[in-house]
Amino acid sequence: MIKNSFISVIPQEEKEENKGSIEFQVFSFTNKIRRLTSHLELHKKDFLSQRGLRKILGKRQRLLTYLSKKNRVHYKKLIGQLDIREPKTH
Repeated sequence: MIKNSFISVIPQEEKEENKGSIEFQVFSFTNKIRRLTSHLELHKKDFLSQRGLRKILGKRQRLLTYLSKKNRVHYKKLIGQLDIREPKTH
């Protein structure tokens, strides 16, 4: 298993400046989600990691909802960069 196989879409200079920005937080949660997903493929009965994954998914979803309401252009750009599909609206 390769631990650091995820490519950064945010330049290093921006990482240092904007660690509190919504875009950086969503990027960070996405990397954690991908790591936990690959971990759970090997360890199917790791229920604590499953719970952690669900919590991180919820946090990311709330941040994306907030971002879509505040700045739709940044939201679309971030969705495209991270290759996250847009949730369906009712």
